[in-house]
Amino acid sequence: MLTSPSLSQPLFVQASARAPADQAHGLRRLFAGQRPHHLALVANPHVAFSGVVLERLTTVLATLGLNTLVVDAADHSPAPHELAALDLRACIEPLSAQVSYLAARGLPLRHVDTRGSSAGFLDRLQAAAPDCRVLLVHAGAADLARLYAQQPLRPLLLASDRAESLPHAYAAMKLLALRRGLMSHDLLLVAPPSSRLAPAIAQRLRSCAESFLGAALHDWVGIDPACDVREPPGAALCALVAAQLRSDPDAHGGAERDAVTLN
Repeated sequence: MLTSPSLSQPLFVQASARAPADQAHGLRRLFAGQRPHHLALVANPHVAFSGVVLERLTTVLATLGLNTLVVDAADHSPAPHELAALDLRACIEPLSAQVSYLAARGLPLRHVDTRGSSAGFLDRLQAAAPDCRVLLVHAGAADLARLYAQQPLRPLLLASDRAESLPHAYAAMKLLALRRGLMSHDLLLVAPPSSRLAPAIAQRLRSCAESFLGAALHDWVGIDPACDVREPPGAALCALVAAQLRSDPDAHGGAERDAVTLN
C-alpha cells in the first residue's frame, strides 16, 4: 500500500481490476499527443473523507493507464514545500508508477494575475509534470474559478450524508455557475452503503440547482468512506470518470442519472 506522508488516509492503491479494454483503448487514443485533461474536485470542509475520494478517482484513472498528478490545493490540504515558488517539479511526490501528488494549499491564489486568473499556475503544473495525462485538482470553488477562467469544465462537487455538507456544495455550485458560467456538475457523495439520506441529498441538490440557478446536476455516485482501498472501484464511478475525460463536456454519457451504487 502506498501512503502519502502528508495525509492521514491511505491513498492511491492500484486496483487489480482493469477497465473494459475498448473503453481504456479509446481513452488512451483520445489522450495521445494531447495536453492533459483536468478533473476539478470541489473541496468541501464538511466532508471528512476527501482522501478516500481522491484515492478512488486515481485508482480509476490508473486502471485506464493514465498518469495522474493530484494537485491538493484545498484550504485544509497540506501546505506546499518551501521550494514551490521556484521549482514545482522538485515538490511533486511520486506515490506509484501512475500517480503523483503535490501539496498545493494557497498556490492558486499566489498565481493570480491582474485579470484575477490563476491559469498560469496550470501552465506551471503541466511544465513540471510533462508526462501526466490527467491533472486532478482538489480546491475550493473560488480557486477553481480563478484557475479555470476560460476552460470548459464539469466540476465534481463533494458532499456527504451529513446535513452541513449540502449547503456548502450548493454554495460552491452557485459560485461556479455565476462567476464562470459552469452550469453542469457531477457529485461524489461520501456515505456508507446503508445510508438512506444519500439519494435524498443528491435529489435536493439537483432540485436546488435547477430551480434557483438553472444549472444541472448531471450524475452522482456514492463512495463508501469505509471501503477497502484494495478493492476495485464500482462501475458507476468508472463510468462517471470516463465521461469526465471526454473532450466535449456536453456530450458525456456518464453514469446513470440516478446512480446509487456505492464504491
